[in-house]
Amino acid sequence: MARYIQKKIDLLDTIQTLQADLQTLNEKRQSTPRHITYAQLPEQFQFQQFASKRKQLIDTVKMIAYRAEVAMASVLKQAMSRPHDAHSLTREILTTDADLMPDHTNNTLTVRLHHLTNHSTDNVLLTLIETLNESQTRYPNANLHLVCELVSSSFPPGQES
Repeated sequence: MARYIQKKIDLLDTIQTLQADLQTLNEKRQSTPRHITYAQLPEQFQFQQFASKRKQLIDTVKMIAYRAEVAMASVLKQAMSRPHDAHSLTREILTTDADLMPDHTNNTLTVRLHHLTNHSTDNVLLTLIETLNESQTRYPNANLHLVCELVSSSFPPGQES
């Protein structure tokens, strides 16, 4: 019985020591500031900010891209049975593969878009292609006329099946 009591005393001493350590660590954690300023970061962890002119350029490009996406979505909404899916379809179109083929003899820049996930979205894409081709867009600083088409289309542009 004496060994059992001695073992309990040793365990109780260990528990009390660990609880004191825990109390000390908790006090230390509470005294540590939760937030630090940028200047307090070590130099290796300080991030580089964009120069104001560079940031303005990046913001301008983002704004132009967003406006182009919204304009494309508004064209797609007119041809879709579920217009609320126009923005997701626009994102799919913008991320799909395309072939760029400049032709300086005919002054054209042909953008050949690859097929989308299904035939109905390809039909909606053809509507967008027609609208883009009707706009007679010129590629800046190259005097190339923008022509869009669907790669290996089973039906001519403008005719839906």
